[in-house]
This record gives sequence, C-alpha cells and structure tokens, in this order.
Amino acid sequence: MTVVAAVLREAARRFPERRALVRGGTAFTYAHLDVLTDQVAAGLAKRGVREGDAAALVLPSGPEYVVAYLALARLGAVTTGVSPRYTERERARVLHQAAPELVIATGELADRLPSGPELLRCIPAERSGDVWGDLRLDAVPPAPGRSGTGEPDAEPDAPETVVFTSGTTGTPKGALFTSRQIAAITAMDTAGLWGGGGPQLVATGLTHVGFMTKLAGYLRLGATLHLLERWRAQDALRIIARERIAYIGGVAAQVSLLLRRPEFDAYDFSSVRGLIVGAGPSPAPLVREARERFGAGYSIRYSLTESGGLGTLTAFDAPDEEALHTVGRPRPGTELEIRDPETGRVSGAGEVGQVCLRSPAVMAGYWRNPEETARALDGDGWLRTGDLGAVDEAGCLRITGRISDAYIRGGYNVFPLEVESVLLAHPAVAAVAVTPRPSDVMGEVGVAVVVPHAGEPAPTLEELRAFAAPRLAAYKLPEALRVVDGLPLTGMDKVDRAALAERERRGGRRDRPR
Repeated sequence: MTVVAAVLREAARRFPERRALVRGGTAFTYAHLDVLTDQVAAGLAKRGVREGDAAALVLPSGPEYVVAYLALARLGAVTTGVSPRYTERERARVLHQAAPELVIATGELADRLPSGPELLRCIPAERSGDVWGDLRLDAVPPAPGRSGTGEPDAEPDAPETVVFTSGTTGTPKGALFTSRQIAAITAMDTAGLWGGGGPQLVATGLTHVGFMTKLAGYLRLGATLHLLERWRAQDALRIIARERIAYIGGVAAQVSLLLRRPEFDAYDFSSVRGLIVGAGPSPAPLVREARERFGAGYSIRYSLTESGGLGTLTAFDAPDEEALHTVGRPRPGTELEIRDPETGRVSGAGEVGQVCLRSPAVMAGYWRNPEETARALDGDGWLRTGDLGAVDEAGCLRITGRISDAYIRGGYNVFPLEVESVLLAHPAVAAVAVTPRPSDVMGEVGVAVVVPHAGEPAPTLEELRAFAAPRLAAYKLPEALRVVDGLPLTGMDKVDRAALAERERRGGRRDRPR
C-alpha cells in the first residue's frame, strides 16, 4: 500500500470522529474519508485502473480532488495534478509530458482537454454524501498491499505522485516522488509522531508540492484541512479567526493581502503562533508588519518542487538580520552546499554559487525525462537547484538570484531577484518583477514591472533608481518602469517570468519609461 493510503487507514483507526476535510458546509471525518476512499477506489478499479497506471487530476480544490488522489493511491496508481488555472495550452503541455492513462476532470475543463487518454468526468457535489456518488462501489478495492500499522508495505521505489514545477521560466517538468520520498517527507514534517495536529487552512493549490507530497503528514498529525476552491483574503481571515488556526501557511503575496483587508483589526488572532511563508522572497517591511499585527513569529521557508517542499527555514524568533535578509538554515536531515555553477567546486563562506541540496525528500527524478534528471541530480543525490546564493558567517543562506533568470547588460550579469529584493523595500511598491528588455546599445536592460500599494501614487523610475543606488551597482539599476495592476502568474501562483520577458521582446521598446 502506498504511504498516503496506509497513513489514511491508520489515521481513521486513531482519529475516527475527528474532521479530516472541510469545505464550506461539507465535512468529512477520518472514518468517513477512509470508507469513501475505498468506495471510490473500487469504482476506479472497475473502470480498469490498476497498480502503476498514471492518472491526472484536472479538478478544482475540493473534496473530489482529495478523495480521487487517495483512491488512486489505494490502488497503487501514480497521480499528478494539473492546475485548473492553467491555460488550455499549458494544460495540453503538462498532459503531454505526464502521458496518463486516465484523466479526471470537471465537465467544463474536460471539453478543452486534448484527446488521447481515457476521460472520467467529475460533477462537484454540494453535499458530502454526494461526493463521487456516481463512481462509488461498496466493494473491497484490489489494493496492491495492506498495512494495519500506518506504515507503507509497498516497494519503496514504487512511484506515488508526480508534481509539476511552476514553469516560471519555461515548460514545467514533472518531479517524481516514490514511496521512499513520501515516507521521508512525512517523517520530517511530523517528527515521526501521530496526532498533535489542529485546524489547517490549505493555502496552496492542491496540485502544489505543498499538498501532494505532504498530505500524508497532515493525515498522520490528525489535522483538519480547510479547503478553499480559490484562495481569497477575506475568506482566509474568517477561517483563521473562527477555527483558531495556530499556524498560517502561504506565500508572501497572500500575507500582504491579509494585512491589507480593512476588516483585519476586527478579528481576534490571538490563536496564531506563527506564519510559515515560502515560494518566493518575503520583503523585510512585510515580515515586520506581519509579526507586529499578528503578534506571531514569521518563518521564511526556501524549497523547490524538486526538493519535496523541504529545504531551509528561518526560526520564528530569529533576530532581524536572519529573519529579514536570509532564508535561514537547512532543516534537520537536509544538507546544503554552495558550488561553482561551471566547475562544481564547493564555494567558501560568503562566496556566491549554485545552491545544492541533499536530503531523503529530494525527488527521484523527472518523470520520463532522463536527460533533465541528469542535469538536476548528481550521482551522490545532490539536487542542483538552479538558484544562486551564499552562506553568511552565521550559517544562513542568502538567495541572490536564479541562473536561468540572469540577463547581461553591457557584459555584466544581472540577477532579477537581487534587484527585486531591494525595490520591494520601497514604501510605494507592493510587488515587483524585474525583466530584461532588448537594447541596441547594451544588449539588454532591466525593466521594473511594479504593482504600487493600493491608494498610493506609483513611484517614478527616478525615485526607484535613487532608492536602490546605495545597495546596487549602477548596471543593476532598472532603466525602465512599467506600472501594472498585477503581475502575471503561472497556474502555480508564481510570477510568470517567461510572459514578462516575452512582452518586452515583442514590443517593450515602445513603452515610454515612467
């Protein structure tokens, strides 16, 4: 039995009456979820799903997605999620790479999917008793193995899930996680304990590594997962306060949106003990404001899809130098090295190089893509992240950019993340992305694409350059400004750098600098 299926079985035995999933007025106890998983697994088996088959879920965040994932796991199938927020073209590209035998999708999304795999249409239910009502069978599913201990008894290298990367700089790749990695991630997230979990708001999309590889950990802790079909700040605030949630997860942009809600100060957040924030940098002013207004610690997490969602973290009570300017230290069980991107030589303290991670949580490889796997993983299990960084004297990692994001201005490399981290501290900047624009003289120059704070006047290019000049070399300063209402995002809610760069290539020169 796969790890996540075995953990659910044991969690249902230990916490049968505890709520496992909640969305709106629909709720499932652990015992109910376990029975429903068996019923749906039996229905899928009758349709021909077998151990080792690949299945893709093109579903919104809701109980149908979670139950389908668990039922497929109970059959020993390999599950991947395809974000419903992808464009039609993006979905087609991911499905082409995943090459599933079965696609499960809602009717609206199913009509825009490429032909090929078998298609199972899903009708989202209003009530818990109706979830997958047309698929359930009261029969024992032909699971590949059984365990009454909550521990997997399947082959450790059996594939469990494929999680596609965000695709911020190109075509997403599918990171494969076997029972070995899922077991390791679960152990690292739970310290090997059962129980102790509480209410948890799922802030990421269910196709994200933060759910697909960590669901077993949530179940092992007996957590109650509150799902939102689409994350909205007003809904998140209400659930956090009502359910007395202790730890808020998410990305920096979500935290910023929570703080901007006019009703924020009307809620009681005394239950909140910490914010756990990843998937990108957290501006220092945001960290300060969040710590003060929530009255809680703020932990920045650095990881990748390929690392299983685990990497480094800052302590909740970290001093300002760590909390505001680094991504902390490696988690227990994780090794970190900084290496020269060209030679592979391990860099010394303070030297910038490629960030490399090694832990039992790192992916087994890219799904059906040995060439990219060889580029990402070396023979000793080290993951070449593609990020640039340095370890400071205190042992904390500072991310300075991404190798593939770099552009060359007049012969000098510029890394957008380094520039963005400075510009984000400007009081008028709510969000910013720096992207290259072709230049007949310099080759490429930087464009600051800025989202100003609501109700605040947008900064001028001159103001931004003057603000950043004390901390950045002159060639790194932006040479054009574009003010927008929002940054383009990928289906995984990360800044779509490829779209920004393409816009500048196609006509950015016509923009009048502001």
